[in-house]
Amino acid sequence: MPDDGRLICAEKVCKTYQTAETPGRLVLDHVDFSLHEGEIVAILGKSGSGKSTFLRVLAGLTPPTEGRVAYRGHTVEGPAHGIAMVFQTFALFPWLTVLGNVELGLEAQGVPRAERRQRALKAIDLIGLDGFESAYPKELSGGMRQRVGFARALVVNPDVLLLDEPFSALDVLTAETLRGDMLDLWLERRVPTKGIILVSHNIEEAVEVADRIIIFGSDPGHIRAEIPVSLPRPRDVTSPRVQQIVDEVYAILTTVPGREPGRRGLRGVETVGVGYRLPAASIQQLVGLLDAISAPPYSGRADLPHLVESEHIEDEALFVLVEALQLLGFAQVAGGDIWATPVGRAFAEADLQTRKQIFADQLRRSIPLAAHIRKVLDERPGHSAPEARFLAELEDHLSEEEAHEVLETMINWGRYAELFAYDYDRGVLSLENPT
Repeated sequence: MPDDGRLICAEKVCKTYQTAETPGRLVLDHVDFSLHEGEIVAILGKSGSGKSTFLRVLAGLTPPTEGRVAYRGHTVEGPAHGIAMVFQTFALFPWLTVLGNVELGLEAQGVPRAERRQRALKAIDLIGLDGFESAYPKELSGGMRQRVGFARALVVNPDVLLLDEPFSALDVLTAETLRGDMLDLWLERRVPTKGIILVSHNIEEAVEVADRIIIFGSDPGHIRAEIPVSLPRPRDVTSPRVQQIVDEVYAILTTVPGREPGRRGLRGVETVGVGYRLPAASIQQLVGLLDAISAPPYSGRADLPHLVESEHIEDEALFVLVEALQLLGFAQVAGGDIWATPVGRAFAEADLQTRKQIFADQLRRSIPLAAHIRKVLDERPGHSAPEARFLAELEDHLSEEEAHEVLETMINWGRYAELFAYDYDRGVLSLENPT
């Protein structure tokens, strides 16, 4: 792969995770991607779509199962000099001071003590932590700890900076401040970095900072869409053009593939099998969102960005809830709007017991796992079955952790619908009333 001006190039990258107990699970499926000099690329996608895994493959922290990653034309076969990463969870050593944490990467590269001290102090000053060199991580706020993470990445003078949701663990004001400071360093060319890849779950953040937005689809992870953002900086997130792009991203991220309005047959129903990774949405959240959409001022139809702001919902939580509402047939999404379907409106207007019946009908009709569990319980002489039976079936399609999460969601939904009961102590599902 020649050096043609691309900083990073990924060709047909696949990643499969396999253990001795479970069959291989494809996490990334033939991903093609390039990062060019002078650009910031944001990667968005719902939780579990492989965004962070892809970032680690690009960094050389985990090898691809198939395909190839190159940095400046050379195959990446391990952590590459010139590529640095900032993680979501600060990842600082608690027994080292700020200075010690920042120096660590230089020490691993064999940089002489005097030089690494000088470079570390410069990076600490650059990131706004001058005066805290001797402080330990426990003495710092979350925002300051993440600044240490940025300083540790920048001290090695990286060509490419990989950011794995670096602001998501911070409060809104701290995240905005740190994001603004990092963007200023980039725009003012005060850092040697030539390209940045940002994994995020915040749509407005991505539109504010990125030159391109890559949207990942799930199961397995793949590039679903690419949106250029050719707007001058700084960008006003309230401007009509920015909001237009925000709406476009929302529309893609919140529409379940195959369930777009106007499609005949709804291909998505066929793809949602027993092993589908259900969104982990609680009943309380689902009912609350559907009620909010159905009540004034929305009265059945809402603009997704406005809904996020007015109901104080984080983007990641919204993706989960909207996917669940679509899967259950309570809502549809298109063009950045969400609206209640006729059955969704009927649910919102019903009393508690009627709501339960509507939910049960939709659950059995739309979610194959719910219908499967109920069929097993109906047919067994004692109308009960151990959860291990269903977990084993789910693990044919999902990881062990995901299988537990899906079954937990299914139990939450099934209990509300009174399709079945669950004994936590015994780990048994059963019919409350077999008749």
